[in-house]
Amino acid sequence: MFDVVIIGAGMAGLTAAIYAGRSGKNVLVLESKVKGGEIVESELVSNYPGVKDISGTDLMKTVAEQAESFGAKIKYAEVTKIVNRGEVKVVETDDGEYEAKAVILAMGTEPRRLSEKQAADAGKRPVSYCATCDGALYAGKPVVVVGSGNTAKYTMMYLENIASKVYHIHHDDPIPEDAEAVFVAIGRVPQTKFLEGLVELDSNGYVVAGEDCKTSCPGIYVAGDCRTKSTRQLVTAAGDGAVAASMV
Repeated sequence: MFDVVIIGAGMAGLTAAIYAGRSGKNVLVLESKVKGGEIVESELVSNYPGVKDISGTDLMKTVAEQAESFGAKIKYAEVTKIVNRGEVKVVETDDGEYEAKAVILAMGTEPRRLSEKQAADAGKRPVSYCATCDGALYAGKPVVVVGSGNTAKYTMMYLENIASKVYHIHHDDPIPEDAEAVFVAIGRVPQTKFLEGLVELDSNGYVVAGEDCKTSCPGIYVAGDCRTKSTRQLVTAAGDGAVAASMV
């Protein structure tokens, strides 16, 4: 029996593990893909307070080591279901079941990817799903934003202050030849399908919770990008992780 099982080893989940571990709790972190989360794909992180110009991989390696130093166990397994048994939650995975007094959901989101046609069109040009993470790498260079709606709008507004030129194209439009990087702003998808019927989700699949990170199910909390919120950045993920852990 664990005091808390954290689902997701990105910034939110690992920060929660640090805070829960420091308070003496027995912590298990389950990750189905890459320890560190999606930010490990970023070559340069320059907007995390107190850390100047570091790769996403190096940043999250340090955060993971810090969580483990406080006793958190990190295991690779894909969560398929959570069973609510009142004071005990059973987390079912493709590698067995784990009982916990509390669960913190920190699965994050996944970006909608380029179509096969545009991926081929991009060739060897860098493809980024985070303008605030990677935009500075292309200062003074032409770039292209793929997408429509508010996500693409705000991505363009951000890059216009950095790049020499920002092209805007839609799904399946050809990528301009002189663009040196492709920024994808087609939208994101929360990894919450396995939670249907357990906690309240909004119309887009995000877990409904306020700043206290409490879900509609007692004993289950949510942190990071899969929570209903307006800003999704490393710092807000870390903040959520700290809050969720303090509620356990």
